[in-house]
Amino acid sequence: MSAVLEIKHFTKTYGNGKCAAKDVNLTVQKGEIYGFIGHNGAGKTTTIRALVGVMDFEEGEILIAGHSVKKEPVACKSVLAYIPDNPDIYEFLTGMQYLDYMADIYGVDTETRKQRIHKYAELLGMSKDLGNLIGNYSHGMKQKAALIGAFLHEPKLLVLDEPFVGLDPEASFRVKAMMQELCEKGSAIFFSTHVLEVAEKLCHKVAIIKEGSIIASGTMEQVKGDSSLEEVFLEVVEHEK
Repeated sequence: MSAVLEIKHFTKTYGNGKCAAKDVNLTVQKGEIYGFIGHNGAGKTTTIRALVGVMDFEEGEILIAGHSVKKEPVACKSVLAYIPDNPDIYEFLTGMQYLDYMADIYGVDTETRKQRIHKYAELLGMSKDLGNLIGNYSHGMKQKAALIGAFLHEPKLLVLDEPFVGLDPEASFRVKAMMQELCEKGSAIFFSTHVLEVAEKLCHKVAIIKEGSIIASGTMEQVKGDSSLEEVFLEVVEHEK
């Protein structure tokens, strides 16, 4: 297997002296869905923002498909898709205009984009809404539009911050199927979540982060053993106090 994401000794300290990430090391392989879990403020979003190139960092190295986030940002972004926990997309565009824009950025040809937009819009129940302005969308609809845009170029690495927030149960089910299908094609997914039952059922590997440090990581079987992921999470977080 080949690594799609490598985080090596990543450390991030803010100007106020708060260390949000301490010597974080992770590897996500081709075809893997990797869950990143922890309480609010544990360092999940800081790590994600650094790896997708929207936050500078001084210590450590992050590689995406072998390219350095620091030294080769364009090469990294060309094979990456990122959806934050609150997608802030262009409100004065229609859903279709936004998706065409995303397809243009990533060089998706006309026929391919047409097929993929139709496929994912149908799956997420968005077909009738793509002609409407995004500014009139609910949070869940914005999340769905952002997801369709992220899947359009079949990125090598899909990074999601709390992807199921605001989605109804049916949409969550569809998105999980989309994630699995993308990984079956050879991509990798790295996502944070508070929903431990989802992580347990969906992920091949998981890492638990607390106060900026990884306190447990590995395959789902290695991390949880005969217990549930929720039980292990509560146990290791309590033990580390």
